[in-house]
Amino acid sequence: MGWLVVLILMVLFFVMMFGIGFILNMLMKTTWFPAYVFIIVILPIVVYSLWNREQSFWTYVGSYRLVDYLTAIAGLFGAILSGWTIRKLRQGGYKMF
Repeated sequence: MGWLVVLILMVLFFVMMFGIGFILNMLMKTTWFPAYVFIIVILPIVVYSLWNREQSFWTYVGSYRLVDYLTAIAGLFGAILSGWTIRKLRQGGYKMF
């Protein structure tokens, strides 16, 4: 897979998780909920749903490549940045957030 495709994939996941996190933060009046959801719910569901039961868990996790980890890190960074952005907007006096 070319590095341009990986870069586009990382930007897509970053923007997607930032947007979803920003909307969830506005609706639920929380700050770090999207980051927690990403770590506690989304990542384990993806790993479990794609897991081949014939392999051990650690063999399966080791079969992921750098592209998979970079995509997950970009999504997590987007979720964390959405919480930080909402917190700064609240500190700036925006009460609708």
